[in-house]
Amino acid sequence: MKIAIAAENASARFGGEAVLPLKYAQLLRARGHEVSLLTHERNRAGLKADAPDLAAQAIFLPDTALHRLIFRLGARMPTLLREHLFGNLLGLLTAWRMRRDLRALAAAGRVEIIHQPIPVSPAAPSLLHGMGAPVVIGPMNGGMDYPPSYRHHDTTLARGFLRLGRGVARGVNWLIPGKRRAAVLLVANARSRAALPVHHPQVIELVENAVDFQLWTAPEAVVKADGFRLIFMGRLIPLKAVDVTLDALARARAQRPDLDIRLDILGDGPERARLAAMAGDGVRFLGFLPQAECRDYLAASHALILNSLRECGGAVVLEAMALGLPVVASDWGGPADYVTPETGYLVHPEPPEDFAERLAAAIIALARDPARAQMMGRAGAARVADHFDWQARIDRIEAIYAQALGAREQSEARA
Repeated sequence: MKIAIAAENASARFGGEAVLPLKYAQLLRARGHEVSLLTHERNRAGLKADAPDLAAQAIFLPDTALHRLIFRLGARMPTLLREHLFGNLLGLLTAWRMRRDLRALAAAGRVEIIHQPIPVSPAAPSLLHGMGAPVVIGPMNGGMDYPPSYRHHDTTLARGFLRLGRGVARGVNWLIPGKRRAAVLLVANARSRAALPVHHPQVIELVENAVDFQLWTAPEAVVKADGFRLIFMGRLIPLKAVDVTLDALARARAQRPDLDIRLDILGDGPERARLAAMAGDGVRFLGFLPQAECRDYLAASHALILNSLRECGGAVVLEAMALGLPVVASDWGGPADYVTPETGYLVHPEPPEDFAERLAAAIIALARDPARAQMMGRAGAARVADHFDWQARIDRIEAIYAQALGAREQSEARA
């Protein structure tokens, strides 16, 4: 097939949803499809380093003065406003230019189907309509809030904006009809389906995240770290609640010093300086690392911890499970869809007063029973292999593309 992957960001270096378009483009191309990747100029350097063959054929959309102005204004705003309002504005600005290039590719016969994997927000409007080729959007994953006791993490302004945004999403998606006119809408779960601001005859559930076993496979003869090594991997932002992770670690170390429980933190972000100042003994901040190095650190660890307060997905949970690690995670949002009692511990964030203490108990339970931790790790690896393999995901997406193309051909034949 001739496929266009259209996404503002496509990179292994930005974390989160930016990885998804990159994986679709790489794996579909590896299967022999003719893939055109359209993405913003800011992705060029990372793609040239990490996927040079793909970068050589990608279409990079220019970074304009208006892009830079919106970015500078958004940088001064609270996280929720920056990501949802200014992030969506940047995405729409890029998509406006993307429309022209996609239409040209379709008119020239170089594209027969278009896939827009991000933004994953169900409420975000799409400008990709009237492209001359069917459009598939998603999987979308959203409609999520902080647990009730943590709503104060957003400012009053941000909470008001979120309520307003959800209230007007239906009208915005009527004025900007990309999602209404798409061939297929993909949603990660029932929560995201309920958050869709449009009614559509073709809504298919497809989990957002998956694991590429060509990368996330433990190297041979892995040497585990001494003691009991926890690992966190992700952006250092407030919703990840790494301050609670550090509190839980300190409690676990104080209660069971004999277990030598330590924590490695992979990732960077605006919270790093504050977190480093509050971290006690047994904590290493390793910063942002390439995925292959992250894999090696994960493989040498004993368990992953991710006690986020608002995590729609949580791909790192699946990556850690693929490497045979048990997981300690929040029983809220995406991780709760991945972790089972056989593969780790889910700890509810509420009540907040003893969240850290309950996390510490889960950490100690794993550290003091290596046999059980290893059994959970094996169960997690089997679960990921059975349900979250990227190759199986590509099988499914190929079938969805074929369905969209078949529906278009039938429509044209009737016309």
